[in-house]
Amino acid sequence: MSAINGNTTVVGVIGDPISHTRSPAMHNAAIRSLGLNWVYVPFHVTPENLPSAVAGFRASGVRGINATIPHKEALIPLVDKMSPEAEFVGAINTLVFEEDGRIYGDNTDARGFLRAMEEVGFPSPKGSKVVVMGAGGASRAVVAALARAGASEIVVANRTASKAHRLADELSDRMGVTACGCGLDSAGLLKAAEGSALLVNTTSAGMHTHDALSLPDELFAPTMRVYDIIYAPPETPLLRQAANRGCQTLNGLGMLVHQGAIALELWSGKTAPVEVMRDALIESLA
Repeated sequence: MSAINGNTTVVGVIGDPISHTRSPAMHNAAIRSLGLNWVYVPFHVTPENLPSAVAGFRASGVRGINATIPHKEALIPLVDKMSPEAEFVGAINTLVFEEDGRIYGDNTDARGFLRAMEEVGFPSPKGSKVVVMGAGGASRAVVAALARAGASEIVVANRTASKAHRLADELSDRMGVTACGCGLDSAGLLKAAEGSALLVNTTSAGMHTHDALSLPDELFAPTMRVYDIIYAPPETPLLRQAANRGCQTLNGLGMLVHQGAIALELWSGKTAPVEVMRDALIESLA
C-alpha cells in the first residue's frame, strides 16, 4: 500500500464499538496484495449518527463500507436498493456507493458461509436435511444460504421455541423450503435432528467457557458435519464434542474471511486474495 494521497480510495467498517474489529488487518493486507491505492479504515459510528455518517460517506466519495453491530438492520432504510439476501435476512453488512450516487446494500454472510463449506470439502446441502441452532440475524443469513443451496429440509432450533417457529414459517413462505422450528431441549432436538447431514450453530454459545451448549452425544452421528460460525476460540466446546464423536467440523474463520472477500470483490471488481486475507486475520488473532 503506497502512502495515502489525493487519489486514495477509502473503504472501511462501521460499528459501535469498533475497537475490536479484525477487518482492517484482513482488508489492508488484501489491498496491498492487489496493488490498489486504497485504505480500509474503522469508523466508530454511534446509532444516532448513522444517517449522517452514511450521507457523509456518500458525499466524500467513500467506495464501500462494512457494517457490524448494531448497524446492520438500521441501514435498510438508508439504501436505495438491496440484494435479495439482505432483504430476506433483514440486515445489511456491506454498502457499495455507486458512481451514480445510489447506495447498494448487500449481505455477504450467506455466500461467505457457503464458500467456507465448499473450501473444506463439506458436501453441498442440496437435497439434505440440516439443523440450524439460533434464530437471530446470523441464523437468518445461514438459513437463507441453505435454502438457496437446495437443502431439502431445515430445522431451526432456538432456546425460545416461538422464535424458531416464526423463522421456520417465514423461511417456508418466502423461500419455499420445508422448514420447522423446535426448542433446544435435548429430547425435542434429538427428534427434530434425526437424519440430518449438517448441524450449524449460529448462537454465541461457546464463545466463552461458561456459556457452552449442553447437547446429548447421541445428537452427533459420525456422518454428520458440524459447523460453528464462532471463530474465536477456534475450537468451541460444540466442535470438540462433535469431533470426539467422529464428525467433520468447521469453525467460523473461513466464513469471516469469505464474507469479507466478497465485499472487497463488490467494491473493486477484482478477485480477492483469500489466502492473504486468511493469513492476516489469523495473525491479528494471535
